[in-house]
Amino acid sequence: MKWLLSIFDSENSGASGGIVLSLPPIASNDPILSWVWSYIASIQMGQLSDRIEAANELASLARDNDRNKKIIVEEGGVPPLLKLLKETASSEAQIAASTALHNIANDQERVSIIVSELGVPIIVNVLSDSSMKVQIQVARLVARMAEHDPVAQDDFARENVIRPLVTLLSFETFVEDPRTNSGKPSIHSIVQINKEMEKNSLLGSKNYRPYMYSESSSSRSGQNRKDRENEKPEVKIKLKIACAEALWMLARGSVSNSRKITETKGLLCLAKLVEKEQGELQFNCLMTIMEITTAAESNADLRRAAFKTNSPAAKAVVDQLLRLIKDLDSPTLQIPAIKSIGSLARTFPARETRVLGPLVAQISHRNQEVATEAAIALQKFSSPENFLCMEHSKAIIEFNGVPPLMRLLRGNDRMQLHGLVLLCYLALHAGNSEALEQARVLTALEGADRTVVAQHPELKELVSKAMYHLNLYHSGVHPQRQSYVP
Repeated sequence: MKWLLSIFDSENSGASGGIVLSLPPIASNDPILSWVWSYIASIQMGQLSDRIEAANELASLARDNDRNKKIIVEEGGVPPLLKLLKETASSEAQIAASTALHNIANDQERVSIIVSELGVPIIVNVLSDSSMKVQIQVARLVARMAEHDPVAQDDFARENVIRPLVTLLSFETFVEDPRTNSGKPSIHSIVQINKEMEKNSLLGSKNYRPYMYSESSSSRSGQNRKDRENEKPEVKIKLKIACAEALWMLARGSVSNSRKITETKGLLCLAKLVEKEQGELQFNCLMTIMEITTAAESNADLRRAAFKTNSPAAKAVVDQLLRLIKDLDSPTLQIPAIKSIGSLARTFPARETRVLGPLVAQISHRNQEVATEAAIALQKFSSPENFLCMEHSKAIIEFNGVPPLMRLLRGNDRMQLHGLVLLCYLALHAGNSEALEQARVLTALEGADRTVVAQHPELKELVSKAMYHLNLYHSGVHPQRQSYVP
C-alpha cells in the first residue's frame, strides 16, 4: 500500500512531477514488473510530459523481448496507451503511444487484446486527423496489427481505414504528370480518387467520417494539410512507405479488402508509385499489387471488375509489371511482378501476347527462383482451366519457349516439377508443333515419367496424356509408345 500511495504522491515528487520507480514487495524477484506498473500508473495519472516519457519507456521495454510485451499487456498497459493516443492533442504523446502499441503488436493474441479494447476505431480516427509524423507511426501500427490478426484486418476495413491510407499514399503522386490526353494519369486523377473514395465510403459503410481533404474538414485538419505540404520530403516518403505496407497487409489473403482498394482507385496510385519510386516504397506498392492480383485470381467478380481489358488502372498496372520483368535484373522485384502477371492470366485475350514474351524470356534467367516462377506463371496461361489455353500454348511455343523449358528439366526438384507441368500443357494443347518434335520433348517426358513422376505421383496421369498426344502427332518418332489411351 505504501508503494501504491507513492505513485500518486505528488507532494513528495515535487511540482514538476516525474515517474516514481520503486520496488513493491510483490515484485522483489522481478524488477521489470515494478517498472511496468510505474509506467502504466504514470500514463494514467501523470502530467503530460510524464505520460510521454512513460509511454516511451514501455515502448523500449516492449522492443527488448516478448516477455516484456506479455507483462505490459497482462498488467493492463493497452487501455492507457490507447487513451493517450486518443485523447491528447500532443503529437509527441501520440507517437509515443502508437510506438509502444506497435512494439507490443507482433503476436495475434496481443493484437486481439488491442482490438477488444476498441483500439481499431481509435487508431483509424488518429490516422485520419493528425500530423504526418503521427500518421507514419499509426500506419505502421495498422500494418503490424493487420499482419498478425485476420480479425484486426477485417475490423480495420470496416472502419474505412483503406480510404485514408490510399489518400495519403496518393498525396502529390500525380502532380508531376500534367498530361491528360496521353493515356497517363493527370493531376485531376487525385481529385477523382478522393471523390471515388468518399462516394464508396458513403455508400458502403455506416461508419463514414469525413476525411481531412473534404470541404467539411475541421480547422485542425486544414492546418494538418498545410503542415503536410511544408513537410520535409523524407518525412513524406516515410509516410507513403508506411501506408503502402499497411495496404499490403490489409490486402494479403483478403478478397474483400483487395476489392475495396480497387474501388478507391488505389490501383492507379500503386502503379504510378511502382513506376516513379524505388526502394522500400516501390517494393511495398508492388507487394500490394501482388496481393490484389492473387485475390483476383481466386475471385471472378473482382477479376472482372478491377482488371477489365479497357480499364486504365489495370493497363497501368500491367505495363509496370511488364517493365519490371523486362527491364530490371532484380529478382526481389521480378518475382512478385511475375506472380502478378500469372495471377491475371485469365484476364488476357488471345491477342494480348505481349505479356507472354517477357515471361518466356525469364525461363532462361540465371536466378532459379525467377526461372521457376516464370514457368509457374506460364502454366496459368496454358492450363486447361484457362479458356484460351490452346492459343496461349501456341504463343509460348512461338516465343521459342521450348528450348529453355527443356533446360529447366535439368534444374533442381522444384524447377523440374514446374517445367514438366508446363511441357505437358504445351503437348496437350499444341501437340502438333514441330518445335516440340525438334526438341525431343517426347523423349524428355519419357525420362521424366521414370524420374520426376516417381517423386510426384500425382503427375502420372498428366504426363501419360501428354505423351499420348505427342505420339498421335509424331507417331513416326516413337510408334511403340502408346501407354495412355483416354
